Amino acid sequence: MNKPPAIRAGVVSVVLVNYRGAEDTITCLNSFDAVNWPADRLELVVVDNASGDGSAERIRAAVPGVRVVESDSNRGFAGGCNLGAADASGEYLAFINNDARPGAEWITAAVEVLDTQADVACVASKVLDWEGEKVDFVDGSLTWYGMGYKRECEQPDTGEWDKPKDVLFATGAAMFVRAGVYRAVDGFDDRFFMFYEDVDLGWRLNLLGWRVRYVPTSVAFHRHHASMKSYGPWREHYLLERNALFSLYKNLGDDLLAKALPAALLLAVRRGLSRGDADNLILDLASQPPAAGPEDETVTVSRESLAPVFAIDALVDHLPTLAESRRRLQSERRRSDTELLPLFRQTLEPAYAHPRYEAAHRVLLEAFGIEQAFSTRRKIVIATGEPLSARMAGPAIRAWAMAVALSADHDVELVTTGTCTITHPRFSIRSAGLAEMRGLERWCDVFIFQGLILSTFRWLIDSDKVLIADIYNPFHLEQLEQAKDQGAEGRARTVSDCTTALNDQLTRGDFFLCASDKQRDFWLGQLSAVGRINPKTYDADETMASLIAVAPFGVPDEAPVHTRQALKGVVPGIGADDKVILWGGGIYNWFDPLTLLHAIDRLRQRRPDVRLFFLGLKHPNPDVPEMRMAVTARALSDSLGLTDKHVFFNEGWVEYEDRQNYLLEADIGVSTHLDHVETAFSFRTRILDYLWTSLPIVATAGDTFADLIDSKGLGITVPAGDVEALEEALFCLLDDEGANAECRARLAEVMPNHTWTRVLAPLVRFCQAPRRAADLASPVGYENMAELAEAVSGRPRLRQDVALAREYFRAGGPVEVARRASKRLLRYGAAVTRRLAE
Repeated sequence: MNKPPAIRAGVVSVVLVNYRGAEDTITCLNSFDAVNWPADRLELVVVDNASGDGSAERIRAAVPGVRVVESDSNRGFAGGCNLGAADASGEYLAFINNDARPGAEWITAAVEVLDTQADVACVASKVLDWEGEKVDFVDGSLTWYGMGYKRECEQPDTGEWDKPKDVLFATGAAMFVRAGVYRAVDGFDDRFFMFYEDVDLGWRLNLLGWRVRYVPTSVAFHRHHASMKSYGPWREHYLLERNALFSLYKNLGDDLLAKALPAALLLAVRRGLSRGDADNLILDLASQPPAAGPEDETVTVSRESLAPVFAIDALVDHLPTLAESRRRLQSERRRSDTELLPLFRQTLEPAYAHPRYEAAHRVLLEAFGIEQAFSTRRKIVIATGEPLSARMAGPAIRAWAMAVALSADHDVELVTTGTCTITHPRFSIRSAGLAEMRGLERWCDVFIFQGLILSTFRWLIDSDKVLIADIYNPFHLEQLEQAKDQGAEGRARTVSDCTTALNDQLTRGDFFLCASDKQRDFWLGQLSAVGRINPKTYDADETMASLIAVAPFGVPDEAPVHTRQALKGVVPGIGADDKVILWGGGIYNWFDPLTLLHAIDRLRQRRPDVRLFFLGLKHPNPDVPEMRMAVTARALSDSLGLTDKHVFFNEGWVEYEDRQNYLLEADIGVSTHLDHVETAFSFRTRILDYLWTSLPIVATAGDTFADLIDSKGLGITVPAGDVEALEEALFCLLDDEGANAECRARLAEVMPNHTWTRVLAPLVRFCQAPRRAADLASPVGYENMAELAEAVSGRPRLRQDVALAREYFRAGGPVEVARRASKRLLRYGAAVTRRLAE
């Protein structure tokens, strides 16, 4: 075999395969004169597949600058492309059918993406018909039985498909691949000859963690199926059937292959025997008794009808080498079938209109569970450390809401490391220890967690599943205040442990949920500090929306219904006509109930009917200790003579399904907090309940909700620690019924924007197409992309050197950078020595 040519950086090598189609090939080659790309960075390579009709000579004579590689046999499109790629010197390989032609920006638009998005290995061009009016390729679809197809083919090009997107595969009619990656994955599979070799390559690239990017500004034009004029229909059907089975066997994971392959084999036979004469034969045999002997009748069946049978036989012949290909590919895969299924764009329609075939398709879908296996229904675990019971705190309520939202379309397991006493008809709920959690991790496609779950089950860090970290609660900031009770040493240790726990989550998570835009900015800073804002995640999504999304606490979609009297006329000391101010949750150290108590002490002089009710003192999670602030508040209320007269403490915790009764009987909802860093990034979930029940709000300024209250007129905000301002705000909304009613009306208008369905939409969207973060599931070979680029180009590039140095520094500091630099110098010196020797 000849030594491959030296790779030239920035050069695009265009490979065309010719088989008895010199006129088409020459037309395609001449069209490159109008392409907007420097001639010195363009290489045209034609592989003549042993045409035997003088094609090679005619092409050389018509296009003098082209390199013609003459194959000693017809290797088909797959083998021909590989032969041309081996002889090409470009950094990027472009493949185009000889019966196609490039648009002016075909190369420029594709190379721009390859130059700027390091994990894109392949660009899928937009391909139109020869006149540029109808679609030939704008996306690749794949059936469950392995056949690729172009769903939009022959539709008018209306501009509907002009947005870039990731796809499963590009069409071999017009596509680009990084030369280094193409060679690393062994290019097209020679065994395919032609048909679906492009499907197989794209599928493999996606499995290995690379992206195949559809770039609509990279346009080519194609005479549909003109390249098939030298092949008969029987061979076409045979290759389509065979290669679909080849790609299915190689690329599907074990679980899906176990279901799909036997069903695909059976369907292939039915597909062949549902064609014309074979179909009539089947019907005749079904209606007649068995013949007395073979001499009684002669049966003739067309080769086209038997194409699937020959295809299955070919699968058996190739199984030893296919099995080795499958073993290697599956061992290196970076993405699961679950992650790739959305790229299939497949339907479960039979795609062939024939009664017997359609009937078989329906039977096989049911018998082998194909519909469920290939649906986008995911297996999702939601794990919390909070008790799941009638009395739930915020994190448990949020986990419950996620389970409700996701279980409509997915199989969901909601689990807790605490107690569990509730059920739901749509999903499983249970307590889970170590063994159960390991089983759940093996079972699921997506694992959602909050709090200290990752710290409790540290082996999750090494999981290859998609992990979603719910970081709506920056609890390390809470501990700055809460841990004061632990003494200086204990406080420092607690804050450090919480910070480490969150940094572990930020380092491992594939996707993050936070509670507000302000929080998102905060978490982006912390993500950057742990190295997650990097070229890989940036190239995957410059906005970082695919890494971290805002999904705040929400309210039920259903309007609250008052089912029983809970406060007025029920709690001793609270009359039916009293004015109730509700503190809708626990009393934690970062809140400020003391200023509120002093305000109530003043307000009772003006409004003797004022009553303040604290909804819960004892947290439902027994691991949460009694807060210093709760004890202090109780003591202050007692000393002011307010307890059980104007201030009431619920010693327990109101049940989740009962809380609306308290809220609907209240006149004002209140939330007062201290002025510290936790406030700035907090999201007061109790205020959502006020919003849900249209309860006018009085709150301390300085957090996310204060901005909403002020901008929408939902109540009144006051400075932190200002007793007089707080008293006046409470008096205003208690005394002025008109102002109270106006707040309630505006709350009712705003509430629909905060329902769980609305706020969890980013999570629902992500789970429809979950995928590992770009920097955590790097494509095979991606870790050494800079070195690969140097090897391909023959010279280092500054941008790549800087990126590589950063990676080495993170891995081992300056010592590692120095070691790698010395190795480069040795390689460079050896290369110089070789060149001098040559």
